[in-house]
Amino acid sequence: MTWTLPNILTMLRLLAAPAVAVMFLYFTRPYADWFALILFVGAAVTDWFDGYLARSWKQVTRIGTMLDPIADKAMVVIALMVIVGYSSMSPWLVLPATVILFREVFVSGLREFLGDTAGTLKVTKLAKWKTTAQMIAIAVLFAQGVFVHYFQMAIQGMDSALVADILEERVEDLHGLWWKYQGMVWAGYFGMWLLWLAAALTLISGVDYFAKSVPYLKDDR
Repeated sequence: MTWTLPNILTMLRLLAAPAVAVMFLYFTRPYADWFALILFVGAAVTDWFDGYLARSWKQVTRIGTMLDPIADKAMVVIALMVIVGYSSMSPWLVLPATVILFREVFVSGLREFLGDTAGTLKVTKLAKWKTTAQMIAIAVLFAQGVFVHYFQMAIQGMDSALVADILEERVEDLHGLWWKYQGMVWAGYFGMWLLWLAAALTLISGVDYFAKSVPYLKDDR
């Protein structure tokens, strides 16, 4: 492997993928959420930088070209697994996550089957947009986990009536409950809708790839 800076960034992103899940094994929440969020956002940023640097510095390599999409898929798949697992299997997250995971597996299998002709399935602008939507949605959902646990920590020992009075501004908010609650709610809604948007883009791009591959799947070729 040629250890160019773009390839190093790609390898770091690949290693960050399982590290996101490991954070929840060795750290309590919300620290695990913080570490996972930082790792994921850092990896998402390198996704743009490694490709840009490889093209700008003319350091595009075969190993880098191979590892880059694998790192992207690993980040998304593992992060979604963690988010869905810690969401108590909410159907509003399970369904779009299932669509995304199914498409990634299907297209990867399609590329493997096509072999040398897989060049027909070049990454499209739509596929780049779906990856961007996936990564933003996942980052926002990790951020929601941070808000959830800070809110739960803040209301510990309070009864529900007092919490309601504070949120409705009948009682002075000494612990920042209002902004923690708003962050929890809006990050949840925003992240969920972004994930559904990402699932829709993912499904459309998967259908597009399949349509392009149909001529190469016929038995009479």
